Amino acid sequence: MQMKSAPHLLTEDRAEYERVLDDALRTAHDRPDLAGIGQRLNNEQLRTMALNATALISAAAAAEYDHFVKVREESRTSGGVSATEAVLASPGDGTDDGPGAGIGVIVTVLAPVLAGTAAVIFLLVGYVLKMLDPAPAFADSLLAAGWFFGAVTAAGILAAAIGLLVTALRNSSTQVPAQEPGDELPDEVARAKEAWRHALLERGILPFLRDALADPSADPLSGVPPHHAGRIPRMGYSGPEFSSPGEGGTGSRPTFTSPDFSSPDFGGPEHQPD
Repeated sequence: MQMKSAPHLLTEDRAEYERVLDDALRTAHDRPDLAGIGQRLNNEQLRTMALNATALISAAAAAEYDHFVKVREESRTSGGVSATEAVLASPGDGTDDGPGAGIGVIVTVLAPVLAGTAAVIFLLVGYVLKMLDPAPAFADSLLAAGWFFGAVTAAGILAAAIGLLVTALRNSSTQVPAQEPGDELPDEVARAKEAWRHALLERGILPFLRDALADPSADPLSGVPPHHAGRIPRMGYSGPEFSSPGEGGTGSRPTFTSPDFSSPDFGGPEHQPD
């Protein structure tokens, strides 16, 4: 006995299912077969019923959904490999930096620190010597050296800032942006998605809504689909019904009686005929 199971939508596609459902409910008054919305069941009640029956409704478009997921995964795989190869093969600024790149970074970072330290020392010592009377002759040389290293410090800080800015711009130009949900999809993926949406609407959601409106016993809070949702594939299976005589079954249970067996009368030797 073959058992069918409802396809479970991926988490990223549940929002799309709800969008198709909301579009169908929003335009329901334009469809004559759904004109009864609001008389017994309103939009919110029908939406609740359709969300409870997501697996049942999505089964009507299972083939289109499987194709859409397959095409989307193939597109993501091929696109991700290409983008990664492009980033790995990117030569950056077109020059082979080699080990010199590390030395350049170290010099750029350490030069302002060392120059700033030297500037503070020379200036401090120079001004202290200038306070002496008479001031030593090399006090002016120390002050000049201090201001020189101060200029080197400022230049180093400016160079480091420019380097960081260039690096940030270079990384932003080679970065592979992640695809947002609203980004444009490739043509094949877009066609597969549209085919799934159309099948989901025409073969799943609309028949479910029509059956829910036509079924007077439909309860939006029970989560049970309408009883006569004949155009939506029925999921699961049921075995034959068996009933026992005590349960009021209509069939009669066959009875069997064993044949009566009787053994011949056997007696002792004295009862045997001569």
